[in-house]
Amino acid sequence: MATKEIARPNRVVEKLLADRHSLPLSITLHLVPGALIVAVYFLVQPVVKALGCPSFVSWAIALCLVLGPVLLGLLWLGRQRNGRLSLRGVLKYLDKPVSGGKLVAIVAALIVWFVVVSTVLISLDNAVYQAFFTWLPFDGAGSATGYLHGYSRSTVIITLAVCLPLTGFSLPLIEELYFRGFLLPRLPQLGRWAPLVNTVLFSLYHFWSPWSFISRVIFFLPGPLLVWWKKDLRLSIGMHPGTTLVLTAGGLIALIFNLAPGLTS
Repeated sequence: MATKEIARPNRVVEKLLADRHSLPLSITLHLVPGALIVAVYFLVQPVVKALGCPSFVSWAIALCLVLGPVLLGLLWLGRQRNGRLSLRGVLKYLDKPVSGGKLVAIVAALIVWFVVVSTVLISLDNAVYQAFFTWLPFDGAGSATGYLHGYSRSTVIITLAVCLPLTGFSLPLIEELYFRGFLLPRLPQLGRWAPLVNTVLFSLYHFWSPWSFISRVIFFLPGPLLVWWKKDLRLSIGMHPGTTLVLTAGGLIALIFNLAPGLTS
């Protein structure tokens, strides 16, 4: 009589869904997406430039082509664990322990911190760029809006309007699901150092803006720290996609009403 073969567990899935990632694995999972984003940027930039679009579009495309599959990968892991498309068991910190009123207050404070501190540290970013990174072959490098300089007002408005749902919200949301929901809780061996290590690696992941590494660690750390402490992923989702949405929408509105002429030629 033939015996029924028992399906062998997928070792890759087991390793990725384990409660603890080794530090080398975690470093790899943090940094590889950033390296891929830069590689895709160099592939699409000549086409985007030939079409007369700002290089900001190249970064948006690169982020979509890398972070989109990252989200699909998380969903695939959920299907392996749950038998259906679900992020339960893949992401942690989903039980929403922070009450609605406290959540709003904390997220509002985090957004204010993010905007104020990142603005104050722009001079530090500029100094680091001038000292160490002027050699980088990224169009518009060294400035938060450099990727848009030199283009007509209408071109910049269209670019920001098209990219707003992506770079302004969806892509930062995927980053939070991946970095804070998937990777951060799988560093329990680091104890209270886990949020700092996660923030440092997340800042390093931004290979396209290494001059902002120090400032990004400073203005971003409260988000991962509170997610780790409160066990509520909504805190960093509110801070990160919330801030990028406010800043991108604010810049777009300023351009539409001609309040930010410095962004264009």
